[in-house]
Amino acid sequence: MKALVYHGPGKRAWEDVPDAVIRDAGDAVVKVDAVTICGTDLHILGGDVPEVTEGRILGHEAVGTVTQIGPGVQRLSVGDRVLVSCVTACGTCRYCRDGAYGQCLGGGGWILGHLIDGTQAEYVRVPFADNSTYAVPDGVTDEQMIMLADILPTSYEVGVLNGTVQPADVVVIVGAGPIGLAAILTARLYSPSHVVAIDLADARLEAARKFGADIVINSTTTDPEAVIAELTGGLGADVTMEAVGTPQTFELAVRLVRAGGHVANIGVHGAPATLHLEDVWIKNLTITTGLVDTYSTPTLIGLVSSHQLDTSPMITHRFGLEEFETAYDVFGNASETGALKVLLTARGG
Repeated sequence: MKALVYHGPGKRAWEDVPDAVIRDAGDAVVKVDAVTICGTDLHILGGDVPEVTEGRILGHEAVGTVTQIGPGVQRLSVGDRVLVSCVTACGTCRYCRDGAYGQCLGGGGWILGHLIDGTQAEYVRVPFADNSTYAVPDGVTDEQMIMLADILPTSYEVGVLNGTVQPADVVVIVGAGPIGLAAILTARLYSPSHVVAIDLADARLEAARKFGADIVINSTTTDPEAVIAELTGGLGADVTMEAVGTPQTFELAVRLVRAGGHVANIGVHGAPATLHLEDVWIKNLTITTGLVDTYSTPTLIGLVSSHQLDTSPMITHRFGLEEFETAYDVFGNASETGALKVLLTARGG
């Protein structure tokens, strides 16, 4: 089979690899019908995730069709159409029993495209398949479903829920890439008074407006601190979310929040960020970090299938699987291409 293989920082290739096979009783093999590229994959290629070793197949999001199941699989059948979650769950360890699947101690967590071969391939082996896949409802397209593998639950759980967004809150989201847009979309479920998006690119800020931000700030031309101070009477935002993963954006998120407010870090960081405790120790802040647990995935599937959330506008570019190299170039140069999310399908186009 073909797969997108990591060969060290900055090096990747779409090449022949051994076929995905059943290794453990709870495994399933899924034919990948639709897959996307995550910002985390770019962090891996940038050398920010040293646990990813050379020769690893990247990717942790897919929609596909079950082609094989192990003897221990009880809830899946060959031919089922499923979402492959970015987080794998053994289902029995302490964290899984608490619904904290991202911290699974039994061999799960974020392993696809990280510690084991991932989804950017023609086929993928999915461990603990009963707990790590979700049936695709009738009437829901691959384009709608693929956003539920990672981006939507990540933004919702690590951003909106960890940030405890409440009605009438002023919510600031630093970074209007795909994660930031999903945070805007899901924050709107809680009726905030304002959702403010901050980015460097006007194209992404325009997308942020379409997804529900009522105020957008290009921080290259406008001072975000001045805008938020004027908007809030000098208090600061109730909730800020960091959705980029750089020291500068994290520190900005902390500066923009009010005393007693919440800072929810969503971004993947590859370098230290300074926490200015000399300034914020007195402010009663809550700062949260997190890897998505995907406990919200069934809720989000219900919202998508009932047309309460529409995620498909996030997909701006479409490719066939054989065009993975080009897709990475387009996604990695989003400031020039305008890419939000790219979709690759076995059918092409």
